[in-house]
Amino acid sequence: MKFRFLLLTLLLCFVTYAQNIKTIKGSITDQGSNNEPLAYATIVIKGTEIGASSDENGKFILDAPEGIHTLEISYVGYKTKEVLINTAKDQIITVSLEAEDNSLEDIIITVKTNKGSESALLNEQRKSLEIKQNIGSQELSRKGVGDVATAVTKTSGISKQESSGGIFVRGLGDRYNSTTMNGLPIPSNKPDTKNINLNIFPTDIVEYISIDKTYLARNYGDFAGGNVDIISKKNNSNGFFNIDLGANINTNAVGHKDFQLQDGRSYFGFSNNKQPNNSLDGFNFNHAYKLKSVTPVAGNLGLSGGKKFLVGTEGILNLFATLSFSNDYGFKEGINKSVNAQGIATNDLYQKTTSYNTNTTGMLNANYDINANNNISYNFLLVNTSSLKNDNLRGYMRDIAETEQGGILNRNTYEQNQLMVNQLLGKHILSDKTTFNWGAAYNHIKNEMPDRTQNKLMYNENINGYGLVGKTASDNHRYFQSLTEKEFAFNASVDYNFNKNEDDSYKGKLIVGYNGRFKERNFEATQFILRLANQYKENYLVDENNLDGFFNQQNYEAGYFDIETFRGNKNNPNALEPQYYNGKQSINAGFVNLEYQLNPRLFAVVGVRYENINQKIDWKTQLDFTGGENTLKKNAFLPSLNLKYELNGTQNLRFAFSKTYTLPQFKERAPFIYEEVDEVESGNPNLYASDDYNFDLKWEMFPQNDEVLSATAFGKYIQNPINKITISSSANDLTFVNSGNYGYVYGIEIEARKNLFYFNDDDNNKLSAGVNLAIMKTHQELDNEKIKSETNYSAQFTNSTSGFTGASNLLLNADVTYFKEWNQRNLIATLAYNYNSDRLYSIGTEQKGNLVDKGFGSLDLILKTKLNKNFSVGLNAKNLTNPAIKRVQENTNEDILVRSYKLGRFISASVKYSF
Repeated sequence: MKFRFLLLTLLLCFVTYAQNIKTIKGSITDQGSNNEPLAYATIVIKGTEIGASSDENGKFILDAPEGIHTLEISYVGYKTKEVLINTAKDQIITVSLEAEDNSLEDIIITVKTNKGSESALLNEQRKSLEIKQNIGSQELSRKGVGDVATAVTKTSGISKQESSGGIFVRGLGDRYNSTTMNGLPIPSNKPDTKNINLNIFPTDIVEYISIDKTYLARNYGDFAGGNVDIISKKNNSNGFFNIDLGANINTNAVGHKDFQLQDGRSYFGFSNNKQPNNSLDGFNFNHAYKLKSVTPVAGNLGLSGGKKFLVGTEGILNLFATLSFSNDYGFKEGINKSVNAQGIATNDLYQKTTSYNTNTTGMLNANYDINANNNISYNFLLVNTSSLKNDNLRGYMRDIAETEQGGILNRNTYEQNQLMVNQLLGKHILSDKTTFNWGAAYNHIKNEMPDRTQNKLMYNENINGYGLVGKTASDNHRYFQSLTEKEFAFNASVDYNFNKNEDDSYKGKLIVGYNGRFKERNFEATQFILRLANQYKENYLVDENNLDGFFNQQNYEAGYFDIETFRGNKNNPNALEPQYYNGKQSINAGFVNLEYQLNPRLFAVVGVRYENINQKIDWKTQLDFTGGENTLKKNAFLPSLNLKYELNGTQNLRFAFSKTYTLPQFKERAPFIYEEVDEVESGNPNLYASDDYNFDLKWEMFPQNDEVLSATAFGKYIQNPINKITISSSANDLTFVNSGNYGYVYGIEIEARKNLFYFNDDDNNKLSAGVNLAIMKTHQELDNEKIKSETNYSAQFTNSTSGFTGASNLLLNADVTYFKEWNQRNLIATLAYNYNSDRLYSIGTEQKGNLVDKGFGSLDLILKTKLNKNFSVGLNAKNLTNPAIKRVQENTNEDILVRSYKLGRFISASVKYSF
């Protein structure tokens, strides 16, 4: 339905309402275009706060006290109209509005722009038979949101992991969530996550974001937390062109006296990522260790435009395109410590991290409305992101650097990701009763981590300086990693309406559909070990700022160090064969959904879905030289139920139940070692899927077309939950296991949006506020014996129960906005605050306490003003409170601070010119 809305020359509108003597139902139409319906018109009983909005098809429903009332109907671009009505009996009305400007072009612009408005999305939420939340382009702009990851955290019950695009929905992290674009799946851009990093999607490409927290049969069953559906922006006018310019700084970065990053990487995020062909025959790596000083002032440039073309007598082709580039610098510093159960440090380091990130995005959207009954659209998206980071850690390292001067660990990491999305979608109204919808997608992801460098040094009194450490193979290395993933996805469904009402609406709809998802991942990595000759370990003085003075071709030829892989050096003909794992996954699914109006106020959606899942992995890694393979198969029957009871025209009561599952990811089942600065993890081929049961009960009220008040109680029961744990071994590495027989989550969500005050009784001069709050509790059983019997690993949990990793017991978002509009000008000022309480980072083992990220809040100020029809400017100041980000280890006797840093404040200014 959303696609037809975006492509019609004038949006279609109808109005219905339940058959109650105190109920008004009707339709709002455009007087100047053969009474075409108008969507998202505002209907208010004059002198009261009782009101509603016409829906996407223009229908509205409004309960009123018995008596004589005046209805006030308004719509942007149309003259407000008042209608006298008597509610002593059933009322069905049709009201035609007259356009203030008879220009068809202006009307088209007004109508189509409303799809991303807060009032339009709230109206869609009110009319929907499903429990969902939407956040649109209007609200994103008002709150100064620049990426999708931050956008979804502005809705209740959702938080984001600091410094990442990973989100948590109702306390459930990456593995429990899913991501789609225009209803079709998109893959992850990293080997260690299920979902794509939502930071990479700028809000410039977004019309609105739809968040499903309850399961429906049309969605894939790998779902327990929520599904984020990104609806791409489409052309809304006859023609436009925008230019956006901006600049931004991070106060930490500009305040750092000597901001340095590794030299040789591209400013725009497109670098040479090839591994040298003769890597073992000499020191032939492409990038120096040397750091260069840079000025950490960044910015953005964006171009976007759209055009409408008439095709024949009925066809309309709408084109929208955008191209943008943005970058940013960051700096953080603070402690990074590891301690045992007694609180004794194994590492006690001070870490400084400088970073530089880029995002280049291009999108083309073509919508062809063949006629009133047939529509085809094509979406192309290309996103290139890069991240360059230098980590410098100094201090005490047990068994390596235990003197007062300590040791140094230095790592330079560059990562580049490219996502390409191709989507073709169609909608065909075959008759008044039957509609056929289909979609197909081809997605391609390429992730490169080329030439990561790491060196470890220790202070040696014998040489009165630092020498290189060579205790383990990974102390000094160059690392290359490459992931490619190709995915095809297909959607097809037929909607059949039946059992017509007197007002020509239908009581029932039967939806029968198919979903297919087929992906193939190829991952390979090579770590080049720079193995020091014995005489050059520790006792050879090196300059930490000039490691190129030691690691070079001359010293290689002189025998200072050798270059090898886990298979050996150049004398082994197979030494350059990379570690790899390959994954193939196919999901074929069929579903049936029945929507039915049981009585004038009660609606039900009953669904059932069957999925056949086949996931196969083969590998050859340093943990398994000879290689191996493993297959996971699952047949899932997934029922779902959604009930909606309309208490009156502005209030709904909803209930939802469903069964879903949680599937392990390729990386979690492949025995490959992933090595971070401060932890090492590998996959577990014995991992298997969890089963999930989900419950929701929600009350919602819509006092005005841009206001909402809601409360939701929810619960989830998870069988055989999956967790990342520390295994019992000499290395204390991490892996993934089904850690117990069950776990559960329960909580409440509260949301309110309200217009607080109208200045001079003017809707274009007002103060509004919004708040959403989530309070939840998570619990899971931990079972050492279960892990031992089901895997090749063993674990010794400190406690027999825990919460879920990533879950906060309290999430809060609040904002206050002042809005004024006059003479094609406007001013928007928003103060926004968000807070998340303590969250579990990892589960304690071997008598060590849990690692817990302490709660913190962030305050943002967003100012935007439109100076005239074409020119607007903005100023954002984010993270104004600049809180300390802390992690503690909750040992038995005390909580020990193991990590602390500040992100700094983010200041940006923008200019936009529209033609």
